[in-house]
Amino acid sequence: MLLRLIVAVEPAKFRRRLAELLRRQDLLVDTVEPTGGLVAALHGRAPDLVLVTRSLLAPNPGTTIREISDLPERPGVIVFESDPDEKDRAELLALGCLAVLSGSLADDILSESLDTLIRRHRQEAIDRLSAERPEQRYSLADFVSDSPAMQRFVALARKVVRSDTSVLVLGETGVGKERLARAIHAESPRSSGPFVAVHCAALPEALVESELFGHEAGAFTGATRAHKGYFELAHMGTLLLDEVGEIPPNIQVKLLRVLEESRIRRVGGEKPIPVNVRIIAATNRDVEAEIARDAFRPDLFYRLSVITLGIPPLRERREDIGKLVLAYLEHFRQQTGRSDIAIEPDALDLLVRHDWPGNVRELINAVEQAVLLCSENRITTEDLPRRIVNAVIPESGVSPNAIGFRDLPDELLRMTLPEARAGIVSSFERAYVTRQLQETGGRIGETARRAGINQRHLYDLMRRLGLRKEDFKAPRE
Repeated sequence: MLLRLIVAVEPAKFRRRLAELLRRQDLLVDTVEPTGGLVAALHGRAPDLVLVTRSLLAPNPGTTIREISDLPERPGVIVFESDPDEKDRAELLALGCLAVLSGSLADDILSESLDTLIRRHRQEAIDRLSAERPEQRYSLADFVSDSPAMQRFVALARKVVRSDTSVLVLGETGVGKERLARAIHAESPRSSGPFVAVHCAALPEALVESELFGHEAGAFTGATRAHKGYFELAHMGTLLLDEVGEIPPNIQVKLLRVLEESRIRRVGGEKPIPVNVRIIAATNRDVEAEIARDAFRPDLFYRLSVITLGIPPLRERREDIGKLVLAYLEHFRQQTGRSDIAIEPDALDLLVRHDWPGNVRELINAVEQAVLLCSENRITTEDLPRRIVNAVIPESGVSPNAIGFRDLPDELLRMTLPEARAGIVSSFERAYVTRQLQETGGRIGETARRAGINQRHLYDLMRRLGLRKEDFKAPRE
């Protein structure tokens, strides 16, 4: 995290000395001459730490320290005295100062003392930033799988953990893109730094630049205080740009420049600010299709996708579904205190056969619902969400014999059950989607409505199956 320090000390010679000692890449240091009052000089500057001489706290040190500490950023206060006695030091610490230092210390001792205080304050700020999920530990071991596709994915992910290169994570909604980003951060050399996740789709378009790069006081109407952007918050750590495809084109240009120069410029700011951030971008969109329609800059795509990690959807790794169901069943057993809950084999089999358009997130919700609704500590098909049951066992009651399963081909019998199931599902999907597109003349909206899925899911299916809507449109006479 990039900390902003305000040096408000007297005399000017000492102010220049401190500014020189604090000249480091991970600090933004401003010096002020509080001629109109110390607290007034701090308003709008958004400091993390305030360095002040004892004389500037007069006439009421307690009130002044409290007013500084009550600023929105809750800055810490370090007080300098020429020769502080123990009584005065104790009183100032009791009033809320982080430390009381002697201005007569040698440069090396003073620099070491300040480094210790700054490092402690930064770590406390990082801990507050990470407090949203303090109990969770993330690891690439969470993605260990029996699926060959998933094993290849994890092997590639392990190769990029130790580097600082940009990573683009692709995958459908719910596959665990943020969990992967957190796991990469947790196993990287940056693990002691902050992890900051930005959901780009949730940022108001008018505020995207300010949220990413920050702004200075007075930069625009309503900007009464300086504001730290996500790049500053993620300094020396990892920044996840989730749904990066939602960033407006005009901001994409500025983002590209930041990635190339490792410098940001706050909105309304004049000085470039060096930042040291590893970027992980994630999206569920087809980025190359977005580039083709000029919605995403190709140069930004190349910069973000030095390494591309595509998380396979659940339907392409059915070997993992049963294990995931049982793992989350155990999680919710412990959470609800119902340790004797079990799942019936037919209910588990039904979950394994489901395509999971919402992926792991949908699976977690289904298991949680089943745990809450089941009676007699047995999860049956009646406890599962009806949309899942109906998707696997259509209400039309189509018989397996009606779609050619009476006599299985010998080649299927030479496969494992997961391999045979995956092959049949893939063949069925191709035949089903092809027939529906033929019936609708390639109209995506109508085809998705008939199939009972959303248009994005249909596009994903078509891309995986190598189908194009143009091939199904009726020729013009």
